Amino acid sequence: GADHGGFDLKKDIVDFLRAWHYQVKYFGTFSAERCDYPKIGYKVASSIASGKFERGILICKSGIGMCIVANKVHGVRAVLLPDEESARVSRQHNDANIAIFSGKSINIARAKRILEVWLSTDFEGGRHLKRIKQIKKIEEMIRRGSK
Repeated sequence: GADHGGFDLKKDIVDFLRAWHYQVKYFGTFSAERCDYPKIGYKVASSIASGKFERGILICKSGIGMCIVANKVHGVRAVLLPDEESARVSRQHNDANIAIFSGKSINIARAKRILEVWLSTDFEGGRHLKRIKQIKKIEEMIRRGSK
């Protein structure tokens, strides 16, 4: 999903993913007209959290807004990815399930390199699983309204 600030990059990423035989569900936007990123970010994040999809990609002008809205959804671990090393670590250590790009700062060649790493890197588990469980516990406490 992308807002108007990520529309052009999103089109190229969709083509790239389909060429690599990934199934792609397109959540919008469907034009370069100005739109509100929270609605699109929430649609993608909630589809990941519900288990309908394993991973998602979001793009807005800076990437920051999409990152904020996606991480409001219980079960989402969305990360802004500026480079391949961040992509690798986000998967190995954090089991990130949404990749976020800045439509202003990332071109398609760089996004492809980052996605190749992000999509092919597995979660390591081990000591990192303990931390993911801690994050899930915090999410549950927030959901229940306890401290």
